[in-house]
Amino acid sequence: MKLDKGTILIAEPFMLDPNFKRSVVILCDYSLEEGTVGFILNKPIDMSVNDLIADFPDFDAKVNFGGPVATDTIHYIHTVGDLVDDSIKVGEGIYWGGSFEKLKFLIKSELILPKDIRFFIGYSGWSAGQLEDEMEIGSWVMHESDPNYIFKSSQDELWTQTLINKGNTYSVISQMPDNFNLN
Repeated sequence: MKLDKGTILIAEPFMLDPNFKRSVVILCDYSLEEGTVGFILNKPIDMSVNDLIADFPDFDAKVNFGGPVATDTIHYIHTVGDLVDDSIKVGEGIYWGGSFEKLKFLIKSELILPKDIRFFIGYSGWSAGQLEDEMEIGSWVMHESDPNYIFKSSQDELWTQTLINKGNTYSVISQMPDNFNLN
C-alpha cells in the first residue's frame, strides 16, 4: 500500500500523542508536496451538530473530534456524493464536504439520514513530508478504506477491529492493554 486519499491510518499502540492515541484516521487529501488532511474516526464528542450550528435543520447526528488542527471548523464525510454538489470522492462510497447549503436542503428533505454522514470538529493535518516521516518511524499502520469503518463500525472498537482485520501480527497487537505499563 501507499499513502493516498482514502487510506486508513491506525495509530501504533505506543503512540504518545494524546490526540492520536489508539486513533483511526481516514486521509481525505494527500500530497507529498503540500501535505495531508484527515479525520479521526473514533473520537466522539458528546455533542450533536445542532449544538454547534444554530441554523442547521433538526438532525440527530453526533460530532467527532477530527483532529487538533483548526478546532473552530466543522467538516463532514458522507456516503451521498452523487447528491451533495462539489463533494470530493475519497474512496469507494466515501465523500468529503460539498455544498453546505445543499447538504442542509437534503437533510430537511430527509434524503440524508444520520447513518449517511459523520461530522468533525477540526482535522488532522500534516505538512509536506511530515506524515512520511511518521510512517518511517512506525507511528502508523496503513489499511485500506472501507465505508463500514466510518458509517457502521462501533467507534469504541474501531482501533481494535481494524488491527484484527489486518490479521497476523496486527491481531496480536490489537489485544495490547491501553496502559501496557501496568502489565
